[in-house]
Amino acid sequence: MAQVQRMSRLMVKTLRDDPADAETLSHKLLVRAGYVRRNAAGIWSWLPLGMKVLENVSRVVREEMDAIGAQEVLLPALLPKEPYEATGRWEEYGAELFRLKDRKGADYLLGPTHEEIFTQLVKDQCTSYKDLPVILYQIQTKYRDEARPRSGILRGREFQMKDSYSFDTTDEGLAESYALHRQAYIKIFDRLGLRHKIVSAVSGAMGGSASEEFLAPAAAGEDTFVYCGNCDYAANTEAVTFQQQPEDGTAHGPVEELDTPDTPTIETLAAHLDVPASRTLKNLLVKVDGEIVAVGVPGDREVDLGKLEDHLAPATVELVTAEDFEGRGDLVRGYVGPQGLDKVRYIADPRVSPGTAWITGANKPGKHARNVVAGRDFEVEQYLDVVVVEEGDPCPNCGSDLKIDRAIEIGHIFQLGRKYADAFQLDVLGQNGKPVRVTMGSYGIGVSRAVAALAEQHADEQGLCWPREIAPADVHVVAAGKALQTELALDVSEKLKAAGLRVLVDDRAGVSPGVKFTDAELIGVPKILVAGRRSGEGVVELKDRRTGEREELTVDEAIARLSA
Repeated sequence: MAQVQRMSRLMVKTLRDDPADAETLSHKLLVRAGYVRRNAAGIWSWLPLGMKVLENVSRVVREEMDAIGAQEVLLPALLPKEPYEATGRWEEYGAELFRLKDRKGADYLLGPTHEEIFTQLVKDQCTSYKDLPVILYQIQTKYRDEARPRSGILRGREFQMKDSYSFDTTDEGLAESYALHRQAYIKIFDRLGLRHKIVSAVSGAMGGSASEEFLAPAAAGEDTFVYCGNCDYAANTEAVTFQQQPEDGTAHGPVEELDTPDTPTIETLAAHLDVPASRTLKNLLVKVDGEIVAVGVPGDREVDLGKLEDHLAPATVELVTAEDFEGRGDLVRGYVGPQGLDKVRYIADPRVSPGTAWITGANKPGKHARNVVAGRDFEVEQYLDVVVVEEGDPCPNCGSDLKIDRAIEIGHIFQLGRKYADAFQLDVLGQNGKPVRVTMGSYGIGVSRAVAALAEQHADEQGLCWPREIAPADVHVVAAGKALQTELALDVSEKLKAAGLRVLVDDRAGVSPGVKFTDAELIGVPKILVAGRRSGEGVVELKDRRTGEREELTVDEAIARLSA
């Protein structure tokens, strides 16, 4: 909506220095430019300029969601315990869930995501196949008790999120709803000006099958993803797979026991035998719901515990301690090998393929074994991709070297299937008069996180450089100081408003031109119009905030240029 916002009346206080606790670019600039202020760890207030940007992001999201036929609702953030108990997520969420009791002692939570509540809503409102498909969404404050809130609004304990949910009677219908959301998300992030990658992902606590993340590459990103420069493959590191490459195990000689004193680590073993660590087999012992399990990976690779937990969810995974070896003569600390582990479940990465030979522990103090062959000398109960992905690993699609980059997760889409419908017995009457179990999709966009991601991607040494679609104004008019210049700046601002533009005008008295110019660069409106030394001639200077290009124009020329 066209309007003029005068900085002389705007609640904004810019800072020259970065906040002492700020680590990321978005944290520094959003605070310095007066968009947000910190109340407590992970809790932020949105100030007038920040609200304009947040509302613009929300507007774009709403427009594209409405365009695919989604319907907006608003559900409560304060939720009862019982629906989350029904799906098991009351416990699965662990410490991240904000739990509270009312005055009567009843348990409640602050919603981190709303699958359960939307499922109950549709069960109440939709009874026939004629009522479906339906897509519902909301833009709402969510809550997660982050262990280490950081990076400003990138990782807070409360945040704005768009969550939508599709309800269909067939898997084919779910696939269509998923495709609609995927295309809508591409349009949303393109309109916002966010460079993004769509990557394969894991569903985690959400459940379901197909899952993709929308990531905004940025140095401040907490997500790591891989991509292939030779094909279109891209995935979250937790979703990368490795194809087994079985070998002919008969080509290897018999198992040979080696005397290897004082070699309890891969590094000491490789040095003692003068072999590369890649020829050794690392056997990490973990406890899965209290049961000791061995995980085998090549000695030059590390186990990704996050991946392992995702594969074994909802079971809890933790490393063994020294106490776990007590009374276990079959487990020799530092010298564990998979051969002879009759009482221990053995999981291995696909790189430990059948027929591959390894140097590994001999299950005796100070002893290792050579030519221990997978499938001949030991059996792998379950193959899981569990190694930490490294740059140069082969692309699952074409075999080329993978590259690694960091990014901010800005969206995630899931084909949930019937997990939540089963929990609440969400059925509708089908065409044949019999009950049909509904299938669901879940789709999220971090609205407030998108603001931080934009700040990370659209900034320079002077400050923010917002894309026009979400900027707090279209034009930042600066009166360079004198009364004549202020009068011209205000007059031009009204004319720009009449032309349909949103205007921020710096009409502050007693503020030097240098401070005003610095603030204009910091605040980051796409176009800066300066009423300066040639104001008496009706000439102003137009500057492009992103490119730095400047030109002098008459007032009429400037208005025509900006409103084109």
